[in-house]
Amino acid sequence: MYVADSRASTSAASAEGAVRPRAGRRRAAVAPTVLALGTVSLITDVSSEMVTAVLPLYLVTGLGLSPLGFGLLDGIYNGFSALVRLIGGHLADRGGGRHKWVAGFGYALSAACKPLLLLAHTLTPIGLILAADRTGKGLRTAPRDALISLSSTPETRGRAFGVHRAMDTAGALFGPLVAFLILRATVDGYDAVFTVSFCVAVVGVLVLVLFVPNGDRTKAETTGTPPEAASGDTAPRPTLRAALALLTRPDLRRVTLCALLLGLATVSDSFVYLLLQRRLGVPDRWFALLPLGTAAAFLLLAVPLGRLADRIGRWRVFLAGHGALLLAYALLLTSWHGTALPYAVLLLHGCFYAATDGVLMAVASESVPEELRSSGLALVQTGQALARFVCSLGFGAAWTAWGDRTALTASTVALALCALFALTLRRPTPSAPSEGLA
Repeated sequence: MYVADSRASTSAASAEGAVRPRAGRRRAAVAPTVLALGTVSLITDVSSEMVTAVLPLYLVTGLGLSPLGFGLLDGIYNGFSALVRLIGGHLADRGGGRHKWVAGFGYALSAACKPLLLLAHTLTPIGLILAADRTGKGLRTAPRDALISLSSTPETRGRAFGVHRAMDTAGALFGPLVAFLILRATVDGYDAVFTVSFCVAVVGVLVLVLFVPNGDRTKAETTGTPPEAASGDTAPRPTLRAALALLTRPDLRRVTLCALLLGLATVSDSFVYLLLQRRLGVPDRWFALLPLGTAAAFLLLAVPLGRLADRIGRWRVFLAGHGALLLAYALLLTSWHGTALPYAVLLLHGCFYAATDGVLMAVASESVPEELRSSGLALVQTGQALARFVCSLGFGAAWTAWGDRTALTASTVALALCALFALTLRRPTPSAPSEGLA
């Protein structure tokens, strides 16, 4: 069994979770694996965000779905991957460093789903296609993040995830722009968007196959040991029981619980953009540009906030990100209709992702041994994804029954309460100061 004392994995962290470089040690550069994976994510996000940018309008306006029906599909799109993340993480760990190939299968599966959207025009087939697409995302996410973690030192892990998320978000920035240009230039705009999205996704898979090393070589980048020695062939093969037993570690259990609770009150991006459109009367042809604001803020802030998290404490930055999201919700609830409203909301929305997405994985990495890194990260991601799935369903139902303002008010109150609880839950006790997470 791989379960060890949780304090051993966090002894280098301060009470607030900051990881500081050892005296006299040179700050490591971002590993080539991080840059290669960032390139894959950039290309793949151009593809996926092209679809994400037009999907809400396509489903609600083009196909006439109700907010409840859209909430169901959006919940599938954002939460279905939770059902397979543990499988992807376990397969990567059990494969002896084959993180690349498990991730590659996930990328390929998502790419194959893009052209199928051309054939679906009703709720059931669209739901099945989105479920398959998110299955691919679920399979690839934990192995990919494990590769980033294994190729980085503990002192620079926040920066490494920040660099990856910045490159990933560059794709999220270009994707809606490409979708907008296609919609303006073609007659059958949605079909053209889905076709181009598929072609771009195939390029991302090819980059992964050609330029990303396996898990054993990734570990060798950090440790300086030969890949044969880093592969861990002499170690026992990880088991599913050992992976699930990671939740007996106090630090990882608390992180997973906090991610789940906060996810329950995090309104999905698509609903935020729909709320902005209704508040401001944004024309349909401009709707695809709304995600650009979030992506631009994410891109600009991901690396600085990742480095800040390494210095002052990752948990502080993570909770501050949820504070930014609360401010965004509050602005949407005010009667203010100024021209600066969308810029302020999207800036705060992007700040939320920059302070939480990669930072959460850096936090969780400190509580998981290397041989179970994918499985441990998958546990946290699964709790968060399932919670956001429930939130999408609940928000869509509340919008349908009581209106968008009441639904957002309830989500804002719930997020504030969950953030306060997470702040209390993560505060280290005097008897165990080493349990503050990095």
